[in-house]
Amino acid sequence: MTRVIAVNRTGGPEVLSIENWDIGEPGPGQVKLRQTAVGLNFIDTYQRSGLYPLPLPFVGGNEATGVVIAIGEGVTEVKVGDRVCYQGTPGAYADERLAPAAKLVPIPEGIDDQTAAAVLLKGLTAFYLLFKTWPVQAGETIIWHAAAGGTGLIATQWAKALGATVIGTAGSPEKVALAKAHGCDHVIDYKSEDFAARVKDITGGRGVDVVYDGVGKATFEASLDCLRPRGLMVSFGNASGPVSVPDLGILARKGSLYVTRPTGLHYFAERSALLEGADALFAAIKSGAIKVEIGRTFALGDVADAHRALEGRETTGSVVLLP
Repeated sequence: MTRVIAVNRTGGPEVLSIENWDIGEPGPGQVKLRQTAVGLNFIDTYQRSGLYPLPLPFVGGNEATGVVIAIGEGVTEVKVGDRVCYQGTPGAYADERLAPAAKLVPIPEGIDDQTAAAVLLKGLTAFYLLFKTWPVQAGETIIWHAAAGGTGLIATQWAKALGATVIGTAGSPEKVALAKAHGCDHVIDYKSEDFAARVKDITGGRGVDVVYDGVGKATFEASLDCLRPRGLMVSFGNASGPVSVPDLGILARKGSLYVTRPTGLHYFAERSALLEGADALFAAIKSGAIKVEIGRTFALGDVADAHRALEGRETTGSVVLLP
């Protein structure tokens, strides 16, 4: 039996239930992991609440690091004793788990387990957004909403290293200062300032090339006003609620704009793409281009408190759960 944090019904953090499950032994293509650190992400809250439905019951969490303690038939990607990490594979809130070997990424020397758990999902999100969805070029200007969050701190540093001018938004003076210390050229406190007006001032009326928005409903329409003609709005999250665009004509009126709603599920469907992104991410960390900020840690058994803190915008940087 192993301790897991299960979701038997959708709802608030109170539905997260500490239970003991018999997870069995790995089948073909699977491994058993003893987990060492678990990353907390907004997608965990979306699945728990039912916004992103999963079959019930399920074990929460999508990202962790661990040590391989058993392998199933046909596994060639890893061996017993390997330190590995993964993302995008539900079931992370557990002391031990079974996982598909094809989704595991070896942790390189020089990267500790908590850093890997804090960065893989968020860092791969930053990778596909900055390198694939809109390949950011030196001299371009971008906006990153929630720049002091876990993904934001990684992405803004990376974008700055690519030569972009980076405008961040954040929701308090403390978060503004943190974002500025992590690569943003300009940071706007969206709670006290009209960020669309400030962006037009910063860009001399031109607007930005691309907006990266994981906040959702609260920032979407004003973000369209920040774009230059034929700029791209990248909506990749729903922290403030889901976005709806009932009138596509708004895109024409605001400058023949483009909008996309990408997800890592499609960018990393193939193992080769997963390893490409992970290699680029870990290389950026080792080079110093990205410094990983772990804002808080919680015991795995206190995961409900961690969800409340994340949803209450009380966290900065990455949050790690410790089994």
